[in-house]
Amino acid sequence: MKWITLLFVAAQAFAAESHTVVTHVWRAQWIDVPGTLPQGYGVYHFRRAFELTTKPAQFVVYVSADNRYQLYVNGARVSCGAARGDLTHWRYETVDIASQLHVGRNLLAAVVWNDGPYRAVAQITNQTGFVLEAAEPQNLTVNTGRTWRCVQDGAYSPQPLAADQSTGYYALAANERVDGAKYPWGWEQADFDDSSWAPAHEIDHAAARYARDAHNRWMLVATEIPPEEQKPEQAFTVRKSEGVTVSQGPLRGAIPFGPHTRASVLLDQTYLTTAYPEIAVSGGKGSEINLRYAETLFIRKGSGHERSQKGNRDDVEDRQFYGPADTYLPDGGSDRTYRPLYWRTYRYLRLEVSTADAPLRIEAIRGTFTAFPFDKRAVFEAKNASEDREIQQILSTGWRTARLCAHETYMDCPFYEQLQYAGDARIQMMISLYMTGDSRLMKNGIALLNSSRTAEGATYSRAPSYLQQYIPPFSLWWIGMVRDYWMYVDDPDFVKSMLPGVRAVLSFYQSYQKPNGSLQKMPWWNFVDWVRDWANGEPPADPDGSSAAALDLQLLLAYQWATELESALGSKALAGEYREAADKLAHTVVAMDWDAGRGLFADQPTHRSYSQQVNTLAVLAHITRGEQARTVVEKMISDPSLAQSSIYFRAYTNATLREVGLGDRYLEMLGPWRSMLGQGLTTWAEWDGADTRSDCHAWGASPNYEFLRTVAGIESAAPGFKRVRIAPNVGNLQRITASMPHPRGEIQVDLRKRGDGLAADVELPEGIEGEFEWKGRRTALHGGRNEISY
Repeated sequence: MKWITLLFVAAQAFAAESHTVVTHVWRAQWIDVPGTLPQGYGVYHFRRAFELTTKPAQFVVYVSADNRYQLYVNGARVSCGAARGDLTHWRYETVDIASQLHVGRNLLAAVVWNDGPYRAVAQITNQTGFVLEAAEPQNLTVNTGRTWRCVQDGAYSPQPLAADQSTGYYALAANERVDGAKYPWGWEQADFDDSSWAPAHEIDHAAARYARDAHNRWMLVATEIPPEEQKPEQAFTVRKSEGVTVSQGPLRGAIPFGPHTRASVLLDQTYLTTAYPEIAVSGGKGSEINLRYAETLFIRKGSGHERSQKGNRDDVEDRQFYGPADTYLPDGGSDRTYRPLYWRTYRYLRLEVSTADAPLRIEAIRGTFTAFPFDKRAVFEAKNASEDREIQQILSTGWRTARLCAHETYMDCPFYEQLQYAGDARIQMMISLYMTGDSRLMKNGIALLNSSRTAEGATYSRAPSYLQQYIPPFSLWWIGMVRDYWMYVDDPDFVKSMLPGVRAVLSFYQSYQKPNGSLQKMPWWNFVDWVRDWANGEPPADPDGSSAAALDLQLLLAYQWATELESALGSKALAGEYREAADKLAHTVVAMDWDAGRGLFADQPTHRSYSQQVNTLAVLAHITRGEQARTVVEKMISDPSLAQSSIYFRAYTNATLREVGLGDRYLEMLGPWRSMLGQGLTTWAEWDGADTRSDCHAWGASPNYEFLRTVAGIESAAPGFKRVRIAPNVGNLQRITASMPHPRGEIQVDLRKRGDGLAADVELPEGIEGEFEWKGRRTALHGGRNEISY
């Protein structure tokens, strides 16, 4: 475990599927360590030395593992994987390792681990395995097989989250307990003696997904996402210490611990992060070191509120620490570095030390940030400094939230679950498109959810996941994702490949529709939003569980999206069928759920309850229009008797404002986000209140695209973003400038209010046309600079 601060030193590429390896049985064998349990917990090391007479200009290898691996070349870490998928789409990475090679003896080394029964819910597995194949024929001698040497690392044992440290549903893998006396220090270095290691056991040939015969359950496909970004985090801040004297403030220098000492140090990253924590130690044989992780601290034990109330996230006095821990047992060596195999989520890190006869010296503690390598390109600025300060806080907090919830997949939250839920991911994908223009993780997420489909046609609620969970409305949001991708990304072939999945979802739903189109009681978990008075987030329905307006309206939206997709890319006949189904369902919902007396849509035909969610969906589905729709929105955002949208569903509720000409009120709707900033949160929490389970849920980061889509008014007006619509809603802001990425360049706007008028400078990429709209007036836009004055 050499101290490594470098980024990946070799370019890890996401391979195109044109490589011949994609459609053939590989020459390389899947290998494991002989005598080990294929499905059991274990950490394993593999090595292969080889000679080179010349330094190659290129040396490409394909590499994968189950569950995961880290690949080293001559001591340098060059790749991590395998990117999460399912067994029918098992990812391999493509890495050019030439820059790390030299004339003479070279070493390929890998650590592979299988969390076995302790694995994360998001981790699919077949059995422990590792495979590496060289792309060039002259390099095939490095292919995995019996020429590789291997050993199980006896230093590692699983350390699951203890019940007395749990603070809510937890779906991650066990943490690690590492005995430094058993660890093979230097195993990744070329001069390490592996003569006692065994030849690897060959499982079978690796094979691509489309190979003729299945040699095993891993159907290999190229990873189409880039490796995660890794960069050093800033220094920790010391907040408290017990049993050892450490100055409060930035952590500087070593921390010594004498013999027979029990001590702890509370470290604060000052913001939530996802990172690899690293600790370098000297001496301390017989000691035990715990690194414990938490998003925040809880109201102190004994108050009656332990593990439920958090308070301000900056406060550490009278607080209790709960969270998972990695444990390290030093072997007494000098400058030993411990780092978990997988990244952790934390703002606070509690260092707990117990020494025996020998003194211990903590040389350094630091973290290496990791996440999907998004490059933020969008800008939104209000030119009034006081107004802009709060806006930038909201945007930066949302961007951090979005980044921490995006790794090899989108994920609902990095601390508790790391699961790619369709409902969360649709919002996250829009953030990515608007903030970065990078659609790779979006495409990956759509494909993973598509691959999770059941025979009935519904997708899993989340994918990948080894536990089945079905939230049928999330399958409808998946159709929305496909439509979003179609509108903002110029990739019609991929969208077309998703149409069978769209049809399957709607076929599943059609089997539950009554003759009038309304839905019967649906199976599984029909979550729509977290509402206090709704059972598990399921919307009210008729006494028999049927005709829930929220579910009917989500299905109506899906029919409308599918009609567009089929008309453009698929079957005109199906488009007609979906249009008829949508028209029938729209008529039914209006007839059953519209309450003319209240001027709102009810949650069910008996009109027993009303919600922002149902009225939001009704407006978005355009079953109410014009002044009536405007009145519906005005009523639903001002009437507290309605079930209120959570921070998640506000992504949709707030979107209705621009639909009905009330977009200027968007800035008024940011109260929940302002409240969270006042609670010391550095990311958006799962729910609106102060005492949520998760402090980081990207479904709450919708302002990051709504400032661009609603306030600056920028949105796609044609598939592939080939036309642009700009309809700003600047509210009380006097001047804003904004820019966002476009497939052909960048869209820039400079908007200035002048009394009752507006002046705008708009820059579009060359060849892109569109329309500018403000208060009913429209102006055609062309590629290049446009000057508009109303």
